[in-house]
Amino acid sequence: MRFEGMEIALTEEGAGEPLVFLHGWGACKECFYYQTAYFRRFYRVIAFDFPAFGGSSLPPAAWGVGEYAAFTARLLRARGVSGARLVAHSFGGRVALKLLAEEQGLFSRALLTGCAGVPPRRGVRYKVRVRAYRIVKKIAPRFAERRFGSEEYRKLSPMLRESYKKIVNEDLTPCLAHIRVPVLYVFGQRDTATPPYMAQILHAGTAGSELLFMQGTHFCFSERPAAFNAAAREFFR
Repeated sequence: MRFEGMEIALTEEGAGEPLVFLHGWGACKECFYYQTAYFRRFYRVIAFDFPAFGGSSLPPAAWGVGEYAAFTARLLRARGVSGARLVAHSFGGRVALKLLAEEQGLFSRALLTGCAGVPPRRGVRYKVRVRAYRIVKKIAPRFAERRFGSEEYRKLSPMLRESYKKIVNEDLTPCLAHIRVPVLYVFGQRDTATPPYMAQILHAGTAGSELLFMQGTHFCFSERPAAFNAAAREFFR
């Protein structure tokens, strides 16, 4: 579909109350295959690719979490969505935290799995590396980007690198105090991308929230789809 000058890959299946899926960084709506195939029997399932991912075109500039959240709200409202249930993964969880805090009435319940947005714990080695990067960047910026950036970062286009830096450097924990709908956090016990301590911080900061640890990694929802779907089904009731 065409929306705000961009091509947005979007699927909508089933009938009833809306259930929205927000995918992670570098992923696409198809990562929720086991969930959309199951939940379309009970809900009006809406899943789309964020701009710059999957089948969607690039955004007009380097977006941060705020821009992605505002775009998502406009897209969903344009499709008549309100009071929806929500499933979001990783980066999609960042967007979800912003939306849950700022867009009252858009969602009624949210399940956030492997949710990002909590600043990682950094050791001395990391701080030294950052300091070295800043020094080298002043002298040889291109070499600094090649030498110090993560493999994931180096594969990005220049615009997406700017977007990535905005996104990973934003602490979204201040959003937690403003969330007024029920939230279930689901994390894999062996998640190294968003470790269990991040889950505990999110749970502690979100009033009335629930926390479930499942077997699996950052992608426990696709590794154990039956268990994940059962937990989501119960929570959404």
